[in-house]
Amino acid sequence: MHIEPGVVNGAKLLLSYGTAAGAAGYTAKLALETLRTSSGAAFVARAVIATVLTFVFFTVFPKFAVGVSEVHFILGSTLFLLFGAAPAALGLAAGLLFQGVLFAPLDLPQYFMNTTTLLVPLFAVSALAKRIIAPNTAYVDLTYAQALKLSTAYQGGVVAWVAFWAVYGQGFGAETLASVLAFGSAYMLVIIVEPVADLAVLAAAKRLNGVSASPLFTARLTRAA
Repeated sequence: MHIEPGVVNGAKLLLSYGTAAGAAGYTAKLALETLRTSSGAAFVARAVIATVLTFVFFTVFPKFAVGVSEVHFILGSTLFLLFGAAPAALGLAAGLLFQGVLFAPLDLPQYFMNTTTLLVPLFAVSALAKRIIAPNTAYVDLTYAQALKLSTAYQGGVVAWVAFWAVYGQGFGAETLASVLAFGSAYMLVIIVEPVADLAVLAAAKRLNGVSASPLFTARLTRAA
């Protein structure tokens, strides 16, 4: 989902600073809400683990250049289900930063665009989860249909933001639109993989209840709200 260098240039980059600042502000709000029911140490531990996992997703998992961007297996909904919205958001932002600094410094000017692209769909997943998952249901008991909805919301949001940045930077030209369409078509194939990954991780968490019930994971993973 990386926005490639040159897609958005010059003064247009200022918009990405604003969208990333908004995402950071909302992350702070979620973090404060989480800290009302979780210790600071547990919160930091979740964010660190989410950061490490995000770094692995971006540097180890396969990626494919398609159209305007790259197809990655981000597993954003998986991070949300394991750690909660705020730690997952911090992990995505920090993991992406470390990946850029260590392996892709040319991507750093696009960091705020890419952060927005990762975080805003995560916030949508958090909101959707409250609507489709009953309060008396732990995440380990999710159905495939529910996991599919969460994954679709996340991946669809990523595609929408990539399309926005491409059109914002390059205009509604035929080449840009064709590139966006190619990327979107390829990226939505991730929806086939991510719900299965989510359910596999949740099944493992259910079997390893003693581990998954620890403060290293969101309490909702194994307990009802």
